[in-house]
Amino acid sequence: MPAVARPGSDPVTAGGLAAAAFGFRVHSAWAAQVAVAGPLAAPAVLERRRIELVDRTVPGGRQPFHAARLLSLDAAQELLGRSLDGATRMARDALAAAAGELRQQGHEVIACGLIQSSARPLPALAAVLASHALVHTAEGELFRDALAAAAGGQRLPVLRVKERELVDTSTARLGLAAGDVERHLAALGRALGPPWRQDEKLATLAAWLALAAFAPPSPH
Repeated sequence: MPAVARPGSDPVTAGGLAAAAFGFRVHSAWAAQVAVAGPLAAPAVLERRRIELVDRTVPGGRQPFHAARLLSLDAAQELLGRSLDGATRMARDALAAAAGELRQQGHEVIACGLIQSSARPLPALAAVLASHALVHTAEGELFRDALAAAAGGQRLPVLRVKERELVDTSTARLGLAAGDVERHLAALGRALGPPWRQDEKLATLAAWLALAAFAPPSPH
């Protein structure tokens, strides 16, 4: 994995399409998705959208761990397994649709950047269900796992970065000062216009890191 963004022309895949990457910041039942492409030192945002990860007509779908607290442990495990499968299917469909649209525009998605929680690893399910705080953490992890599984199904490598480490990781792997990264994000926001919230900014940064990590080397 390259440690520093390479200057020069836009990275291009073996098929001759411009390389692009997705970035995600996950919430309960949905995620902010951004796609970037362009020179690794200053990529452009191709698109940004909200993707749904649950069928909101299904009772308990939006907060599966909350629903699982009302069940026996075996029934809770079954419910959570169904929830993960359903979220993975929805994520897979959303990724495939977005990647197809970008391909028609001359871009090939090569990787995904996924922002991780900064929380500690989760304990066993029984302990999670006994703690309201851990239930919230676990729901975020379920939807992140669904996105990662969907990306794997599309043969897209996933770069996971903890949110609290995102800026430090960016300066190390992109070879840019923190101020340069922040200025580029601000310039993107001015050019794109709203919405340009924390969701879009961080998802863009995750996509930028994934593009830098997995972009094919420039020909010499």
